[in-house]
Amino acid sequence: MIGRLTGVLLEKNPPQILLDVQGVAYEVDVPMSTFYNLPALHERIVLHTHLIVREDAHLLFGFASCDERAAFRQLLKISGVGPKLALSVLSGLSLADLADAVARKEAGRLTKIPGVGKKTAERLLLELQGKFSVTVSGNLGGGAPTGGEDIVNALLALGYSAKEAEWAAKQLPADTGVSEGIRQALKILSKA
Repeated sequence: MIGRLTGVLLEKNPPQILLDVQGVAYEVDVPMSTFYNLPALHERIVLHTHLIVREDAHLLFGFASCDERAAFRQLLKISGVGPKLALSVLSGLSLADLADAVARKEAGRLTKIPGVGKKTAERLLLELQGKFSVTVSGNLGGGAPTGGEDIVNALLALGYSAKEAEWAAKQLPADTGVSEGIRQALKILSKA
């Protein structure tokens, strides 16, 4: 299984990119959320990947974050959802919006995605209920997670929703340390 690729971006043709990894160029399909955050050509990027092996093809999908890849894998587990539809869902809604739509059971938001009809939207809402929590990192540069991401992840682990955790983290000064940021975010959330 190919779990992650680090290489130089050679081509961008939505939804596919060409990534050079030490002389081997991989064709990788990415959701538009990842595509829009790609750097300029010939820049170095890191993608979390999912490989699907079929009789007639090997399909490689890339994502800006582990959360995006986890959501893709969760979507693939749903009956009637293949890789193209899962990619379309992640292209049509950000992870935070998808989690919010699932939490609020808003099928109308899902039916706006190409390829998702009313029945599929209802199945997605039912199957995804409580299955994943998300953070929006968009970190393609390959560096370590920022303190803000660690704070959001800690709040998610404490049971706050992605929306609440991200909102609280945005209220903090940019140079706040992780442990102090968690304390301050908890205070902010208790007053909200």
